[in-house]
Amino acid sequence: MESDVLRKKSSGESHERIPVQTGGVQVNFCKNPVCKNFGIPAKESLSKGKKDAYGLDTTGRSLRPALVCSGCGEKFPVKSNLGIAEETGRLARELHERPEPSCPNEPCVNHAVPVKAGSSAYHSFGKTHSGSHRYKCKACKRTFAVGTSTVRQRHPHKNKTVFLLLMNKSPFRRICEVARVNPKTLMRDKIEFIHQQCLAFGADRESALLDAMPIRRLYLSTDRQDYVVNWTHREDRRNVVLHAVSTADNATGYVFGTHLNYDATLDADAIEAEAEKIGDASKKGPYKRYARLWLKRDYMEALASRNGRKKVAGSLLRDVEASYAECAARDDVEEFETQDTSRRLPAKGMQVHAEYTLYAHFMFLRKLFSGVEKTRFFLDQDSGMRAACLSAFWREIKARRCDAFFVRIAKDKTVNEKRALVAKRRDEFELAKLGHPGLTDCELKTLLMKDRLGAAREIGRWRDRWIVHPLPDMSEPEKAVCYLTDYGDYDEDHLARLLCKASLHGTDRFLMQVRRRLSLLERPIATANNDRRLWHGYAAYNPAMVGKMLGIFRVFYNYCLAGEDKKTPAQRLGLTKARVELEDIIYFK
Repeated sequence: MESDVLRKKSSGESHERIPVQTGGVQVNFCKNPVCKNFGIPAKESLSKGKKDAYGLDTTGRSLRPALVCSGCGEKFPVKSNLGIAEETGRLARELHERPEPSCPNEPCVNHAVPVKAGSSAYHSFGKTHSGSHRYKCKACKRTFAVGTSTVRQRHPHKNKTVFLLLMNKSPFRRICEVARVNPKTLMRDKIEFIHQQCLAFGADRESALLDAMPIRRLYLSTDRQDYVVNWTHREDRRNVVLHAVSTADNATGYVFGTHLNYDATLDADAIEAEAEKIGDASKKGPYKRYARLWLKRDYMEALASRNGRKKVAGSLLRDVEASYAECAARDDVEEFETQDTSRRLPAKGMQVHAEYTLYAHFMFLRKLFSGVEKTRFFLDQDSGMRAACLSAFWREIKARRCDAFFVRIAKDKTVNEKRALVAKRRDEFELAKLGHPGLTDCELKTLLMKDRLGAAREIGRWRDRWIVHPLPDMSEPEKAVCYLTDYGDYDEDHLARLLCKASLHGTDRFLMQVRRRLSLLERPIATANNDRRLWHGYAAYNPAMVGKMLGIFRVFYNYCLAGEDKKTPAQRLGLTKARVELEDIIYFK
């Protein structure tokens, strides 16, 4: 099944069979947990007469490279291990207290050498249009930009006021009025300073997780949220649309990571020039040096091959079916991003292919969870999220220390519809109590879930078995659940109890608070014209600001925002003993 397309030569050189392992990352293996090849990677090279458990093929109209598993027949896209390793390295910088700018090229010998090392490792390479310093690595010749450093705090007493206003949906102009600072001071001084302090404070507290802090169970929810960056010129009114993936613990509410598919440190012009020089354009996606990044050529190809996506109204399970059909129609089942004439790439920094950020997000979590006995992931229905989770945690899954579930929520219901659905299920529950007077509420819920197990319905190309959850609430008035890592080794009671816990509420609450508390990231509104352009008066004009605000808010949410029990997520998790005051972050170290 070795496709001729994948054997063509480019610039006088043939492609490797599959992308080579980089930085310990090799994700090109079967993602079917019950297949004998699950977690076993395809061979990077194949001697004459030798065979592999996988055959090379292509998928989609654009002939994307794919592998076909001989064990279960599963076809899945090939991914760049280098791209995932680089993206994981970018996210991992959050775990260091004071991230020092260095060469962003993960395999480069200067990757861990800070810019302050000077001429021994880097050339000064001028400045970008935004004023950031540009450097060229002497080892790998990569050029990259470093944002202007935090300037001296001339009015440190205003930092708390600015921090508090940022976390309470104050628009930037109102913050400038209240705190009596000019916009430049707010953007390049105050917010940058607060962001760096939040990174350092969060890294210090989360070092306990890296040191294998013992945690018996984590019930985790993972979901995505989109953010629109406003156009800056009337001549080009296209928006930049970025995606952030977040994972939270449903029990404590602690958000372990929220990651945006955008790298502010990269110089787009230099990357584009380098890609052109090395012939990236003539290579298929995962074999490109810059596979994780959206280049201009990628954008044009996406416009040429885009498929219309239709919303199918109907029952929750019909929505599930529609999502599978949409996924099957993609050139790459793991790639959910779309580009159209109303969207553009960022003018500063570079947008990352969102599925690479998904992979890196779960690699990041795996590093944090070294001390966790068992993890249960409840994932929003998304094939890319499924592949990323199973790729990062395949060892734990095979050892039965990790399970993954899809959860699909009916999110478009009105308040009255939600109340009606919840009331109906509550009446059914009360009726069941009358029929089983000797059971506790917990035991009755398990029984109802066991009844639903018998009515599970197979949906989609993977024949996933879905059940409609019998126990809704106002935040999740109707939901369906699918067990993705079913080895058949749990008895019905155990599985039913796990399914009862299936929920996205931990992450959804965080994402809801992002919309409600950050004016910069509230939901945009559509303009009156019919070309789907979006604009909002308070939205960001610089995509880097989106990542900074998410980073600041994650720390504020985890350590400062107490719930009805008067505790913060960090307190419930055991990372702090008391609610953290803003001053503790502002004056940290």
